[in-house]
Amino acid sequence: MSLYTDYLDEIETRKAEGLHPKPIDDGALVQDLIAQISDTASPHRQDALKFFIYNTLPGTTSAAGVKAAFLKRIILGQDTVAEISPDFAFELLSHMKGGPSVQVLLDLALGDDAAIAAQAAGVLKTQVFLYEADTNRLAEAFRDGNAVAKDILESYARAEFFTKLPPVEDDIKVVTYVAAEGDISTDLLSPGNQAHSRSDRELHGKCMISEAAQQEIEALKAQHPDKRVMLIAEKGTMGVGSSRMSGVNNVALWTGKQASPYVPFVNIAPIVAGTNGISPIFLTTVDVTGGIGINLKNWVRKTGPDGTPILNNDGNPVLEQKFSVDTGTVLTINSRDKKLYDENGNELADVSASFTPQKLEFMKAGGSYAVVFGKKLQTFAAHTLGVEATPVFAPSKEVSHDGQGLTAVEKIFNANAVGATPGKTLHAGSDVRVRVNIVGSQDTTGLMTAQELEAMAATVISPTVDGAYQSGCHTASVWDKKAQANIPKLMSFMNNFGLITARDPKGVYHAMTDVIHKVLNDITVDDWSIIIGGDSHTRMSKGVAFGADSGTVALALATGEATMPIPESVKVTFKGTMQPHMDFRDVVHATQAQMLKQCGDNVFQGRVIEVHIGTLLADQAFTFTDWTAEMKAKASICISQDETLIESLEIAKSRIQIMIDKGMENPARTLHGLIEKADARIAQIRSGEKPALAPDANAKYFAEVVVDLDAIDEPMIADPDVNNADVSKRYTHDTIRPVSYYGGTKKVDLGFVGSCMVHKGDMKIVAQMLKNVEKAKGKVEFNAPLVVAAPTYNIIDELKAEGDWDILQKYSGFEFDDLFPKSTARTEYENILYLERPGCNLCMGNQEKAEKGDTVLATSTRLFQGRVVEDSAEKKGESLLASTPVVVLSAILGRTPSVAEYKEAVQGIDLTKFAPPVDKPAGAKSVHF
Repeated sequence: MSLYTDYLDEIETRKAEGLHPKPIDDGALVQDLIAQISDTASPHRQDALKFFIYNTLPGTTSAAGVKAAFLKRIILGQDTVAEISPDFAFELLSHMKGGPSVQVLLDLALGDDAAIAAQAAGVLKTQVFLYEADTNRLAEAFRDGNAVAKDILESYARAEFFTKLPPVEDDIKVVTYVAAEGDISTDLLSPGNQAHSRSDRELHGKCMISEAAQQEIEALKAQHPDKRVMLIAEKGTMGVGSSRMSGVNNVALWTGKQASPYVPFVNIAPIVAGTNGISPIFLTTVDVTGGIGINLKNWVRKTGPDGTPILNNDGNPVLEQKFSVDTGTVLTINSRDKKLYDENGNELADVSASFTPQKLEFMKAGGSYAVVFGKKLQTFAAHTLGVEATPVFAPSKEVSHDGQGLTAVEKIFNANAVGATPGKTLHAGSDVRVRVNIVGSQDTTGLMTAQELEAMAATVISPTVDGAYQSGCHTASVWDKKAQANIPKLMSFMNNFGLITARDPKGVYHAMTDVIHKVLNDITVDDWSIIIGGDSHTRMSKGVAFGADSGTVALALATGEATMPIPESVKVTFKGTMQPHMDFRDVVHATQAQMLKQCGDNVFQGRVIEVHIGTLLADQAFTFTDWTAEMKAKASICISQDETLIESLEIAKSRIQIMIDKGMENPARTLHGLIEKADARIAQIRSGEKPALAPDANAKYFAEVVVDLDAIDEPMIADPDVNNADVSKRYTHDTIRPVSYYGGTKKVDLGFVGSCMVHKGDMKIVAQMLKNVEKAKGKVEFNAPLVVAAPTYNIIDELKAEGDWDILQKYSGFEFDDLFPKSTARTEYENILYLERPGCNLCMGNQEKAEKGDTVLATSTRLFQGRVVEDSAEKKGESLLASTPVVVLSAILGRTPSVAEYKEAVQGIDLTKFAPPVDKPAGAKSVHF
């Protein structure tokens, strides 16, 4: 009863906040509910009954286990509840999505009561979330001659769990809601500073866009009860910058359909659209929920009589509107014709890409998980029966071009393909199931990943995954009450599931808040690997990595697989010589600027950037691959030379060994296995058996970009251009400016060196610049705060050993202390150097932020509105992105430097160098790693 009274107290607290009772995941609380239900005289009985039926989470939660067991007793007549008949008990079991509910249904279906067995079999035929223990029971019962088991297997072989679902309606009537003009970051839909509430779906839903927007959406729904609200990015791309499942969950919460009447606040099937379509990662997340993502193309470039684009005074193409999607516009999406029509039936756009056979299956099934598990279940059943599976699902699209070579990503997908036609070479455009080698879960989406794993009834990591890691970097800055409540629970769940975890649930090894991308880059020990990570910056310099939503991460952990089309590739090569005063980050920025100049449009968007950068070791090459998320690329692949790759793998081995030495190894000896795999890969390269991954000479690319290093003579800055008259041009990563543009006069309120974009060399650059300043001026004075956050503890350990940390300490006014971590986020800054704990820090924006209205110059990857810095009443906050030396010098000066000031400041400093690969490597490599 005490748990129940505590729950009632929590309900009252939530009611005061305008919230409904929180969904129940605790089995002990459900036991209390059952006690109240069983006591017909209890004054709490009706409420307890309501909570039991409508507010208990399904899957593998302990609550689901207790609920399923009680429903079984009702069905067997061992308990009687007037309001829950045996038929209703079966219905409730049918909505519980696997785990304990499937175990109960199997108990009943394979039991002695024929009538109950038949009814249980009928429910089982609708279920798809079965795991090996469940399918083994069915197979064994079938071999023993059980007729019910045979009946169930025959249904599975025909995929009746899918074929008997209602089809997607032909005409989907929508009413538009323009969420914003320009690119819409997932931060607008699910702000980073509200990450702590993501697993509480109703509470988190209150942070989407604004309260006013939520009221406008509700008004549209009331005004158009027969239509669905379509959320739109006008003159922009929807869902850029992040892989946030919580963003799609929020959109679905306000505009989608309830997944089950017995599971609160889990909605599916949102409809989202953008003038320039949907960000690739975000679109995958929409598919997870069975939603629809539409490329409107409602603004097009205006052209002159000769067909060339007309430019405005800023040199940008003038756009003209093909059709209006202003808020309140009524449209019809026809899934059969795959067209978008206006209210009068006039065709506006072809939306075929939104209704491929595979996407239609996701919509019909209520999400992609059900299709993935359904296909596996059908294959199992057919194999067990010794029959051919009934053709039900759309065949995977297999594109093959005779005589055409393979790009790097095509090679990786072919090597890891599962279920493809044997011996068939697949090219871009093919739909492929692939084995996933490495999986990463990050801490602000991890609680949702855990929920997804529970919902799909998964209890242990797939044995085919080489390694998986749960990070603690996004909540590293501030160990506040929210982190203390969420993170230990997350680490315990993931550790039990089979991941290597940043924090030890037993508290033995020191918490490692290293940035997740850096750790994944180290534990990726094969350049032919496929990596899935719960963050858009899952971009490795070895293998090919895809940022993903929390659900796709859960699916990869549970099944060891992912399904996606093979993307097209853009080849990026380099020519010329890098100037000695330039840093490699400037090459990265220049790549974006030169690409736009060469191609006009962003050819990187939605494609793989195959960057031929093979003379750089993994950490420095990561600076490029990491940035490709901001280039709107789907992924990137670093083409490395043999000896460089070997050295990168040796470094990875040493870092994995450090993790082992810290005590982070698990019972499956995952980390030892990764070292063995690295040794095997090194042996393959050295023997010539399998050289470093490289594309074929006759591979076909969507485009090829050549970056001229000779043209880069001064530092480059990515500017959010917050005051651009064209709203759609603000907060994009396409405005790349030389530092001279600012004339040495742009005020800088704060500098930030940190996030996944920096490596050990950047930390050394900071130390060297401070020494230079003191030598030249006698002391170091900051005219703006400088926040420095190393990405990993390893880097700090090496800096301590080499003497650089002493220098940083000397000039710092604050240094993190792991024994006494900050419990509150910093809101004001002094003009000093802050040495912050390893982790994401300001880049994440969920804990630490700059002061409102600040102009921040950062090495970060994020310039979105409100992410690193929020607006003040007087001034827009802006986050400009630059190299480490530019950031440090700007913090010292309190403004952007002139080119002359910059060149003087970096004299004698070992910046990150790069020389384009040559046919025969000269052997020279950067010293930074």
